[in-house]
Amino acid sequence: MFDLGWNPLHGVPSYPAERYAVLADRIGGILQSRNDILLVQAEAVVALEAAAVSLARPGLSVLNIATSAYGGWFGQWLRRGGATVHDIAAGPGLPIDVEVIARALDAGPHVDVLALVHAESASGILNPLPEIMALARACGIVTVVDAVASVGGHRLEVDDLGIDIAVIGPQKALGGPAGVSALSVSRRAWELILRDGAPRNSILSLADLKTWIDGGRQGLPGTPAPLEFFALETALGRVEAEGIESVIARHALAASATRAGLAALGAAAWVPPAKASNLVTAVPVSEALEPAALIAAAARLGVELTESVGTASARLLRLNHTGPRAVFQTVLANVVAYGAALRQAGHPADIAAASEAISAAYSR
Repeated sequence: MFDLGWNPLHGVPSYPAERYAVLADRIGGILQSRNDILLVQAEAVVALEAAAVSLARPGLSVLNIATSAYGGWFGQWLRRGGATVHDIAAGPGLPIDVEVIARALDAGPHVDVLALVHAESASGILNPLPEIMALARACGIVTVVDAVASVGGHRLEVDDLGIDIAVIGPQKALGGPAGVSALSVSRRAWELILRDGAPRNSILSLADLKTWIDGGRQGLPGTPAPLEFFALETALGRVEAEGIESVIARHALAASATRAGLAALGAAAWVPPAKASNLVTAVPVSEALEPAALIAAAARLGVELTESVGTASARLLRLNHTGPRAVFQTVLANVVAYGAALRQAGHPADIAAASEAISAAYSR
């Protein structure tokens, strides 16, 4: 008989039930939150939809800030549940202006919930979260923040900011698995979710997930996938060993060095630093150049550049420096490959100056 040999993926042991609560507490530490932490056995978009489904009902008024497709989806999920949703959209690939939100809150009817994405990996922008949270707190509004891309890449102090529901995924800046996600849920959010009969008996029911907390945080409901939780545990260990502040600083440096390299290359970044995400840097492509050709030229050098998502009219390419990519070698490779692609397309690019600028940024 042909012996395939032992495979460590066969017969994976169950994840110890008592360690789920430890994982939740470690996530709470990263979020700087004492709110309830729920673990979701799926990619973060499921946790986002669960938050919308659990909140939505007729009579609920929501101000939904849509700066990407994710914000648009959140509004759709809320409407499907009967909520009244007022969308505020920014220009393609641009962050929201806090004054626009202030005017909407002043002029519009009462708002129960405000929802937004913190950092957009789709376009490399950063929404002004502290200022928006301050407006929401002043109006007594429950807040929902999609922090999937921002956690680990930007400061995210959930309790100090007053975020009622924060949804995170470990697969980006935290360098973890994609098949598990988490939410922090405040007491105010639970009061709104559980009012008037929360959705039950559903994988999208936060009220059902709350039974894990109410039951002493032992085994998770359903059949958890142990590999995902072992991988999450390992990722959190790496983050804690490095220190969350150092992880954030590493992403900030990668973003700053990328912008310096692009400037020296002769290519302008899409938005100024204060409005830019630390996860990816977007650069606009002129009408004279073809994004697909630039992507293909970079790929021949072993570097992956991608087009922004949902911003076709802006013609943006993304340089990814997220998670394990937030290091000197990747930042340098991204910018050099982009410069080489520009040159192949007949566009001038000072690759030597770009390399020097990146090296200088990392040498400070």
